[in-house]
Amino acid sequence: MLLGAAYAGARIVVVGERGNILLSDDQGASWRQVPAPTLSTLTAVYFADSSHGCAVGHDQVILRTEDAGEHWTRTHVDVTAAGPLLDVYFRDVDHGFAVGAYSAFFTTADGGRSWQAQTFAPVATKPAPGRKPAATAADDEGMQYHLNAISAASNGKLYIAAEAGHIYRSDDGGATWLTLPSPYEGSFFGALPLDGDALLAFGLRGHLYRSENAGANWTEIATDVHTMLTSGVRLAHDGVAVTGLAGVLLVSGDGGHTFRLEQQAERKGMSKGVVVGERLLTVGENGVKLRELTGK
Repeated sequence: MLLGAAYAGARIVVVGERGNILLSDDQGASWRQVPAPTLSTLTAVYFADSSHGCAVGHDQVILRTEDAGEHWTRTHVDVTAAGPLLDVYFRDVDHGFAVGAYSAFFTTADGGRSWQAQTFAPVATKPAPGRKPAATAADDEGMQYHLNAISAASNGKLYIAAEAGHIYRSDDGGATWLTLPSPYEGSFFGALPLDGDALLAFGLRGHLYRSENAGANWTEIATDVHTMLTSGVRLAHDGVAVTGLAGVLLVSGDGGHTFRLEQQAERKGMSKGVVVGERLLTVGENGVKLRELTGK
């Protein structure tokens, strides 16, 4: 099982079970494995530039590289942790975040050489008319929701997609977080910022939502699928792709307003996608696969 993928310059770096790290320098045509200082499952990888990156995973392991993934060092691990780290993001080469199960939230200010555990304590925002209120601190007292994915918009806003219908936004580079009004109560597994304040959020049972105002209110997008949606990526020509389990691939050619299903014949789950030219490279149950998109 492979779970995460990212670009390090022109190189593609993929991570997964048993600490596997794979590199491709020819746009996914061939792959080689590099040693990793862990056997823990790696769930995500992110590069701040073409050389500096981090991978996270089970046992709250965090790995760091300075040479585009050729060599890795372990900078954090906690085998007693209740759950894994699920995603990692850097806003610049020094400042980054790692998030995970039971509200695990770590920050670094030295490029991932050291990490500090922080209490994740978002505040509630006022709901838009006719929408469900965001949870208050009192409502969530004692709850530690899984923080499933972190992403950034081009305007600097950060988003965290989380368990039980929770989605969070930071307008100050991650110093503070707002709990956004939620369009439903199922878990979100990703938030994909688009142009301006437009945003897609997706999760369980094919649920896909769009916001035009940074999560203040939402509109549901019909998908006609009932499997978990796992990741989203922007394509060329105003396109968007959303991956899912059971071979579900949703593709939009109108900037994420409507989607069509491009059902994959092998029906294997996909956990992450990255763009390779006019194709989509996915990782998941079927390993690494380059997929042709049938429409624009």
